[in-house]
Amino acid sequence: MKNIQGKPDLSQLRHVLPPWVSRKFPKFKESTGYSPRTFANLDCLGKTKTIKKIMLGGAVAYERESLVDWLEEHSKVIE
Repeated sequence: MKNIQGKPDLSQLRHVLPPWVSRKFPKFKESTGYSPRTFANLDCLGKTKTIKKIMLGGAVAYERESLVDWLEEHSKVIE
């Protein structure tokens, strides 16, 4: 499903992801489309500034809501 701007509707992720998603989350790549290492690189490059982050058990974790918002903003529907 897509919204008006041609961006995908990833709202289902809000129901299946935990409130804070660690890069060590077993289904991180499956859920986000990015490997944990790629996401670490994006963090270092400052490309994930809009995602709220915390250190959780020695790993970076992303707030679910801002992560899904970021994913929707950085995705597009291919027709």
